[in-house]
Amino acid sequence: MSTTELTARVQVLGAPGDRFDEILTPEALDFLARLDAAFAGRRFELFTERRRLAGRLASGFPLDFSRATTNIRNDSDWRVAPPGPGLTDRRVEITGPPDRDTAARALNSGAQVWMADFEDATSPTWENIVGGQLTLLDAVERRIDVTAPDGEKHRPGDTIATLMVRPRGWHLTEKHLVIDGRPLSASLVDFGLYFFHCARRQIDAGRGPYFYLPKMEHHQEARLWNDVFVLAQDLLGIPRGTIRATALIETVTAALEMEEILYELREHSAGLNAGRWDYLFSLIKNFAHRPDFTLPDRDRVTMTAPFLRAYTELLVRTCHKRGAHAIGGMAAHLPGPHAAAHEAALIRVRLDKEREAEDGFDGTWVADAALVPLCREIFDGVLGGRPHQLDRTREDVHVTAEDLLAVRRTAGPPTLDGVRAGIALALRYFDAWLRGQGAVPLGGQMEDAAAAEMARCQVWQWIRHGAVDRETVLAMLDEETAALGAQYPWARVDEVRDIFERTALARTLPEFFTTDAYARHLVHRSDVRS
Repeated sequence: MSTTELTARVQVLGAPGDRFDEILTPEALDFLARLDAAFAGRRFELFTERRRLAGRLASGFPLDFSRATTNIRNDSDWRVAPPGPGLTDRRVEITGPPDRDTAARALNSGAQVWMADFEDATSPTWENIVGGQLTLLDAVERRIDVTAPDGEKHRPGDTIATLMVRPRGWHLTEKHLVIDGRPLSASLVDFGLYFFHCARRQIDAGRGPYFYLPKMEHHQEARLWNDVFVLAQDLLGIPRGTIRATALIETVTAALEMEEILYELREHSAGLNAGRWDYLFSLIKNFAHRPDFTLPDRDRVTMTAPFLRAYTELLVRTCHKRGAHAIGGMAAHLPGPHAAAHEAALIRVRLDKEREAEDGFDGTWVADAALVPLCREIFDGVLGGRPHQLDRTREDVHVTAEDLLAVRRTAGPPTLDGVRAGIALALRYFDAWLRGQGAVPLGGQMEDAAAAEMARCQVWQWIRHGAVDRETVLAMLDEETAALGAQYPWARVDEVRDIFERTALARTLPEFFTTDAYARHLVHRSDVRS
């Protein structure tokens, strides 16, 4: 790849680490610079469009399917590309951060796919980001070898899960890599480093460079990703259409543009996924000004709620209409020491996954390898010998924008226990995130950034609409902050409380806790080159 035309170079501000030079090679950094030169301006323009749409929704503008793209939805001729090698059967997918222990367990879990997550399951410390890329390189090269505390060794077996990578969203930056003092897009960094080092290796291994795309708000963002894919493939001499990407439908605005997102990615599409917690977070965030969108405690908002049924059934119908896989939501339950609670949780997981399989989903997500056999059994029972159920076109499903937004049938006030649980979850997650952990076991579930985002937004919304008074929340905040410090003496309680106050108690609701907390708390001098 020639670099003579580049006018700027990537400067590495992050501190050096063991084997970091294998990832941050001059050629890889030049590749990032080319992606940045081509797409940084468009990324900024898309943020302008996001702000414009958010402002319109806040002013009462009705959200609906776009008239401008009616022709795409009505055109019955187009379909997405066929599945890439290793992506035909996706009945169980396991997710987790790209650390070595997770990689060893996920690759051997019996799941068809491992989604290595730089987004919600990773705290974006410099060590985690570059170390995660090293993990992926070693996974592709089958150099992962981990010894568990009990002495058991974990290394890739003969049959391993197909690797997919979820880069961070378009809203995030990587402050340790800059051009002319400007941080690079975290999306381009995560995608670009993995693609540069592993795309050819994956093709040679009989797979391919496969991705999950998070936090998209509308189809123009999918078009940007597609253009990134085209340029990246051209720069490395890889045939166009080699990449495959599954788009997460985890924002309410994207739910109204599912077909358009598939259309923009059609040459590289590997379907859509129902990202339930982020979807609820998006719904609350976009309609926080409306009292009729006030949701009760998180555990009372199940996927059988009518507005969530509309969302998932529309996703299956849309995908199968276009020949794309529909992947279901997360089962986040973790095995625990209390047998009765564990069995009750497994019953809930079974009901959830039976609903997904019977609705037509082609696969589902789990957070822990212990759930792989259960979910596989459920999907085996529906799929039989088939690798998917794309033949179920679900033409019986007819969903309107009103159906997707019919929250009032589920809306209601929280309980005081629910308010406290939300505050406690947010505080404990923020603390773990500041200490470099993005996937956090809390209350018998593996929680990630999406759960914390939903928790702090709900607290903001409950105060805003008088479902709970501010004084009660502040009293609970005092108690839960003290409890956190007592349970974990090393907890960064002052910083944790600062994040909560800024993102859950401010006059206006911030879009994400991650953007503010990353800039204010996570980038430390120890991460930066001296």
